[in-house]
Parts: sequence; C-alpha cells; structure tokens
Amino acid sequence: MPLYICDADSEGGIGFMIQQTLYNGLRSIHEVRDVATIITQVIVDRSDRAFADPSKPIGPFYSREEALALEKAKGWRLKEDSGRGYRRVVPSPRPLWIVETDVIRKLASLDVVVIAAGGGGVPVIELPSGDLRGVDAVVDKDLATSLLAAELGAECFINLTQVDCVYLDYGKQGQKALRDVGLEELVAYHRQGHFSEGSMGPKIEAAIGFLRAGGKEVVITSPELINEAMQGRAGTRIRAA
Repeated sequence: MPLYICDADSEGGIGFMIQQTLYNGLRSIHEVRDVATIITQVIVDRSDRAFADPSKPIGPFYSREEALALEKAKGWRLKEDSGRGYRRVVPSPRPLWIVETDVIRKLASLDVVVIAAGGGGVPVIELPSGDLRGVDAVVDKDLATSLLAAELGAECFINLTQVDCVYLDYGKQGQKALRDVGLEELVAYHRQGHFSEGSMGPKIEAAIGFLRAGGKEVVITSPELINEAMQGRAGTRIRAA
C-alpha cells in the first residue's frame, strides 16, 4: 500500500477506537453525545525540503543486513536510530492547511465531538487543476493539530503527552518545571535548545504556531492530570501575552 493510504488506514482505525470509547464513556455517565471521526487531508508543499531529506523514522527496527536488502528491494531509505538498529525514514513536510476544517467546524457547531487530524492526518498536495493527490509522507501530529485549532479559531489548545509538564534541562540534574510562561519567554527557551526535536520540540513548535496565529493559551500535561491542569494546579500553561 502507498504510505498515504497507510496513514488513512491508521487514522481511521485508531479514530474508530477513540470514537467508540468516547461514546461508551459518555453513555455511562448519561451524557449521550454524537461522536464522529473525520479522515483529515492535510495540504503540504511538494517542494518542501523534507522530501529531499527524509528524517521521520517509522516502522520496526532492522539489522544492517536487512536494511540494505530493503533499500535494494523496495527503494526505501533507512537510517540507524539511537543504536537500536535501522528504521525506514520518510518525509515529514510542514502542514499548510486542513482540507476538512469547514466540515469539522460545522459538526462542532452541532455539538458533535469530532476526532480529526489523527496521527497528523493524510498528507496531500494540491495540483494546478485544484485536484488533491496523496503523497508518501507523515505529517507531525502536533503541528497538524495546532494548525487545525488555529484554523477553527480555538482559544485554548491542549496537548497531552507522557510527562506532567514542560521542563528546562529535562532529564538532567536540576531540571526545572515550567508552570506558567509567556510566548516570548518560551520562544527564547526554544532558541536556546532546551526542547529536543525527538520529544518536546514539536509540541513547543506547535504551541508557538498556535499562539502566533491568534490562540490565547496552550496547556501541556499528561492525560492523568488534565483536570488539575485546567484548574491551574498542574501541567504547563503558555500564554499569548
């Protein structure tokens, strides 16, 4: 299957599991709501430099011998990943706009719980004719959802992750938790290299993009702490000003 079809399959399958779980959970508390999953197309630029230099690792790990065989048989590009073996790397272009934003807005206005942009959505390019065509790539999920939130005019963007909040010098002795921070202060920390590309970096980039596009605040925390975070007692809150 082409990679963009795999993207769509993954978004639909995982979206179904979230959709059913949310429906059942809401029903259990007598709060029946319609829940819908939207297979989301994300416009990217075919001239994005990511296509010339694939860097997003996907799939399982392979030995060097297996990697060489796959490169020859399938034309894949594989790179060594953190000393754990070789993985296929694919382009990860920046998202430009979301095709289904208006559909999502209409559903939300009808009080439907909408699941969208799962896994970053399905990357597509717009042809000169206006037609859309899928491309083999993976869009960063944080950047895609931040863009969707901005296009919808959302005031608050909540980004759930595996840690309780954002840290400076994460994993080092003397790491410092960021609890309440302004946009420009966060931008300065990002420029200083505090947030690694493989972990918190994309979430920080997504937060900066959302706030610069007109959003008011971003909350970053773990799923277990979402209630406390929304009350200002946990997580990291990033303000536009």
